[in-house]
Amino acid sequence: MVIGAMNPSADGRDFAAGFNLPIVTDNPDELIHHPAIDAILVCTPTDLHADYVVRAAKAGKAVFCEKPIDLSLERVRKTLALVEQAGTPLMLAFNQRFDPHFQEIRKGIEEDKIGRLRSIHITSRDPSPPPISYIQQSGGLFIDMSIHDLDMARYLLNDEIVEVYAKGFNIIDPEIGAVGDIDTGYILLTSKNQVTVFIENSRQSSYGYDQRLEVFGSKGMMMAENPLKTNHVFLDSGGMHRPRNQDFFIDRYAESYKTEMHAFVEALNQKKPMPITGEDGLQAMLLALAAEKSMKENRPVSLAEIGG
Repeated sequence: MVIGAMNPSADGRDFAAGFNLPIVTDNPDELIHHPAIDAILVCTPTDLHADYVVRAAKAGKAVFCEKPIDLSLERVRKTLALVEQAGTPLMLAFNQRFDPHFQEIRKGIEEDKIGRLRSIHITSRDPSPPPISYIQQSGGLFIDMSIHDLDMARYLLNDEIVEVYAKGFNIIDPEIGAVGDIDTGYILLTSKNQVTVFIENSRQSSYGYDQRLEVFGSKGMMMAENPLKTNHVFLDSGGMHRPRNQDFFIDRYAESYKTEMHAFVEALNQKKPMPITGEDGLQAMLLALAAEKSMKENRPVSLAEIGG
């Protein structure tokens, strides 16, 4: 199999050379239509996702795409229809599903360790806001950031979410508010079986990247705490001192990114269904749009209102 990369920058070419990639190009068609390339990874800015997904699918390539497929719900649905028509595999990149800590909780739910699920609490706080130029093109906090947590809620629930209620504020950076976005958000989901999910998002955390998960049920509770930089603990007269949280998603989720890509390749080699589908991406986007509508209208929103 030939592996190629589309990255015209000097750093990108140096990286590709380190892995002996035979093709490095700034022409996507050179990769999409190469007869020896079986799959395309779409890791571009969001406004290019749908175009590349469709072009790759029409060329008969399997596709791995970063979330979301597009910021337009209509275009997402149209893209998924074209992929289905082409009959090519598509996997959406919700890497947190492959985090070993979160997978252990999913396993605990499936094995009935906590009994009947009653509530889920998801905390997601970035160490600092991204550049304003990124914020302006991100689609907003709910679609850009919360969408990972919304997908995680679906992954753990195994139940239909019927209602969304959200609040959002601009309390960290006035520039974020000036471009029409929020930097702090709270989402309450209610499932058909009356399980509640509370999601808390912040663009700033002074103590590092904060990603925690808690599930509560009739038999008990399971938690995934933050993995720290090291596991050393120092005790003195001032108390117990522990290392900081990880710096950001690249180090926090390093293992899950590798496992995610392994799952994509394994599904292709074994001709199995993709572990995360385009429909999963669509459903997470519908929840994000419902949260946006709920925040703006200050009321609970049913998924039926968004077209879910």
